[in-house]
Amino acid sequence: MKKNNGSVLGLIIGIGAIFGSFIFEGGSLKALFNLPPLVIVFGGTFAAVIIGFGFDRFVNIPTLIKMAYTPKEYNLIDLINSMVDFSIISRKEGLLAIEKRIDDLEYVFSRKLLRYIIDGTDADSLQNLAYLEIKSMQERHQSNAFIFTKMGGYAPTMGIIGTVMGLIMTLANASGNSDLLVKNIASAFIATLWGVVSANIVWLPIGDKLKQCHLQEKQMMEISLEGALSLQSGEIPSVIKAKLLGLLPQKDQLKALSL
Repeated sequence: MKKNNGSVLGLIIGIGAIFGSFIFEGGSLKALFNLPPLVIVFGGTFAAVIIGFGFDRFVNIPTLIKMAYTPKEYNLIDLINSMVDFSIISRKEGLLAIEKRIDDLEYVFSRKLLRYIIDGTDADSLQNLAYLEIKSMQERHQSNAFIFTKMGGYAPTMGIIGTVMGLIMTLANASGNSDLLVKNIASAFIATLWGVVSANIVWLPIGDKLKQCHLQEKQMMEISLEGALSLQSGEIPSVIKAKLLGLLPQKDQLKALSL
């Protein structure tokens, strides 16, 4: 199974397990998809995001959701092999010989670092430039993930607000019909259900997924930087490969060595 499919599968399993159990226990879809609780929970959550983060950040939410469920996959083994190939070419033909092959690299950050080297950037300046970009990327990604973490906090609170409003309206219009009163009270708690479910099945997992996307991109950038510095210092290809493979998890190292 592809990594990209795992998040979608988890969402389907979560929704199926929770709402399936609700239906199995005698609940009805009509009660579950009652419009007022949905408006209060989702409308209130979105309103809180707009107030707290601004409308420009709010309209970017669909893009972030797409990014979380269809994350970019980084082929780090191919990146390492490319760096090793560049080191072989550099030792045989000189550093300038790799210029015409830089565009073969898939990642913009990697290409940028090698162009800095060809332009004569020293090691300290190269590290500073790379760390500034990594820091900027990290702050941007953490800010994006933080939106969904906050939504995971807003949603249950909005659910409680919806439930309290429903109970107030139910008790204010209470009549002698006890069955109707019980039914209206049960309906009022649908808002709490939607608030808790949306937080723990949708918003918080998306925030966690964006954090994982950040870690994967950061690893690519760190490997690119280490490879560029090793290439600049003229290290032998076998040492470069061993050094870069050491930055990967053990299972990926074994996979790379078996190729």
